[in-house]
Amino acid sequence: MSAREDPAAMTDGPSEHEVKALVAEAGVPVPRGVVVRGDGFGAARELAGPLVLKAFGPGLTHKSEAGGVVLGLAYEELGDAAAGMRARLEPAGFLVAGFLVEEQAGAGVELIVGLVRDPAFGPVLLAGLGGVWTEALRDTALRLCPVTEADVRGALASLRGAALLDGWRGGPPVDVDAVVKVIMAVGGAGGLWERLELGEFELNPVIAGPSGAIAVDARYLPAEAADRTLATATRATSLPPEAAVRAAGLAPEAAVRAGGFLPLFEPKAVAVVGASTSRPNFGNMFLGFYRDAGVPLVAVHPTAAEVGGVPAVPSLAHADVDYALVAVPAERCAEVVREARGVPFTQVMSGGFGEAGRQDLERELVAAARAAGTRLLGPNCMGVYCPRGRQTFVGGGMGPAGTVALISQSGGLAGEVIKVGERRGLAFSRVVTVGNAADVTPAELLRWLARDAETRAIGMYLEDPRDGRELYEALRTAGKPVVLLAGGRSGQGRRAAASHTGGLVSDRRIWEAVAEQTGATLVSGQDDLIGVLAYFQAHGTRGPGGDRAHGTGTGGGERAHGTGAGGGEQVLVVGPSGGASVLAADAFDRAGVRLDPLPSDRLDALSGLEVVATGNPLEVPVGPLGRAGLVADVIDVLAGPYRDVVAHVNVQAFFTYGNAPEPLYDYTRALAAAQAARPGVRITLVTRNGECAPAGVEDEVGRIAAAAGIPVYRTMEAAAVAVAAGGRHGAA
Repeated sequence: MSAREDPAAMTDGPSEHEVKALVAEAGVPVPRGVVVRGDGFGAARELAGPLVLKAFGPGLTHKSEAGGVVLGLAYEELGDAAAGMRARLEPAGFLVAGFLVEEQAGAGVELIVGLVRDPAFGPVLLAGLGGVWTEALRDTALRLCPVTEADVRGALASLRGAALLDGWRGGPPVDVDAVVKVIMAVGGAGGLWERLELGEFELNPVIAGPSGAIAVDARYLPAEAADRTLATATRATSLPPEAAVRAAGLAPEAAVRAGGFLPLFEPKAVAVVGASTSRPNFGNMFLGFYRDAGVPLVAVHPTAAEVGGVPAVPSLAHADVDYALVAVPAERCAEVVREARGVPFTQVMSGGFGEAGRQDLERELVAAARAAGTRLLGPNCMGVYCPRGRQTFVGGGMGPAGTVALISQSGGLAGEVIKVGERRGLAFSRVVTVGNAADVTPAELLRWLARDAETRAIGMYLEDPRDGRELYEALRTAGKPVVLLAGGRSGQGRRAAASHTGGLVSDRRIWEAVAEQTGATLVSGQDDLIGVLAYFQAHGTRGPGGDRAHGTGTGGGERAHGTGAGGGEQVLVVGPSGGASVLAADAFDRAGVRLDPLPSDRLDALSGLEVVATGNPLEVPVGPLGRAGLVADVIDVLAGPYRDVVAHVNVQAFFTYGNAPEPLYDYTRALAAAQAARPGVRITLVTRNGECAPAGVEDEVGRIAAAAGIPVYRTMEAAAVAVAAGGRHGAA
């Protein structure tokens, strides 16, 4: 599609010379130039050649593609070049309003620096290789504004073409400090991102050389008038008063008096609205869950004295409870919630609100909650799970109280994570589903959980963050490991991009930037969400590795977009020989973890052990005929340099070459003893091919390991993601 055929490209912003005036005022170097609106080019006589001639006018957003740029001109050639340019452009439907003549910049590395306004997270900075390479290589990095100098240098270092900045094949190195200064002028504190009504903004290319950086092209497309209110709101990094109250974990009226979010998770009593005396429905199901959990309970029914053996009251106005679950048709929900005065938290399970296109019903529901002074959870959500507070929305009983929290916009996925996670050894402190998050938001829940003494690690599943800027700030200050699983944001409907920057900014990449800048771990699926939380549950309180005299870092954090290990830690992988070790190295490399060679001063100590090969992965005989304590001895020798030790076994071999599970149990017990002896080391177990074990064997291995605080994974890939997350959190 040509520039003039692209409707987004036809959106006119200021002309290039007007944008460059803004850029120069912000401190970004631009070429010396003059604007010519007639046929005379006398004003360009003082410019030093070679010169660049550029046309400007309505629709000429992409000048190069339209034929509106000529390079390498002498002053005497400007008139003929301008005439030829008009002859090309005007028959194609472009009106030439004038020309910009500039001194041509010297050669250098071409970069792009851009801004775009994300619907949820606000202004986002993009930087990377520019010019003709922008679309061909798409080698760029994103960061949320405002960026710090460390953010900028990290973004530049993450580029695949970063070596070009250091000098390539004998070329001079780029003045990186000058590049950083340009980027900070655009996206740093007080930068252009605060002054522009985005839209989109782009400097492309910025030509960087050994003596500085200069922006030779600039484009700015303001936000449409209907978007400008939102653009102004997302520029601010300070929270509005109501959001600041929510971020502090506070709530209106009764909820504040009752102690923040604690009554949400540990209510003194619960009310269920919507259970039937004649036709069992969702309300009856939840009534049964609560009855089985043993929490003090009341049903709300207009005429019945009891429902399903639970005492009933006619309305929420008669219920002395901390928490009310509402399961009635969407059209009736606001009426019910208006009666919840004195109830700190009201959950609306019902759907049919904003997610179904009924924003009017959702606004009415929020207004009803405000009028009643109750905090609204949902609508369209399953509720809360907290074994400590006997809160539940899943059947089959509750697991043990633990230290892992979960915030989820999907009730179904939260239920899966609870049941599958508990099967794999997770123990939850607080789980909350927020659905449409019309009132209680993920960000304010995260802030509260970050201060919750019962919670050590937090998982989040988000589809529409609802309050992206507030969530970003909450993630930055969480202080506890946070694992993010994001999906479903394509429905927000990003408008067609009119610039390279707009085309290169995707939802996935924004989440990567959020993780990179906040230290959160971004995972791509439910299994990794559970796996990383299991790692933090097991190892979250383990201190530094004591005598880590050889710790030189695992690196990889930049290219892993929030899943790489770092922070001066090393990882050792140890297990049986063969292709599994090679594949293990590949798995950790993909996760962004470098497996450094063994330290030379420890090799002599290994010579007396049954080591097959002294690399990393370290190959040792593990199986039914192997010595159970061998890996523990290896850990004892190498525990100083290595903070993380990943021990893997081929479970299939234990039952192909043996006929009893005891050798596998003995091996696991030896690992457990090694973990107890080395509290500063984080041991992880991978039971490859575990499905080959007889029924119950994997459960017993997991039980032995869990008692020692060792997480267990079935695949090396899952372990690599989890260990990488642990290293990254340590670095952050």
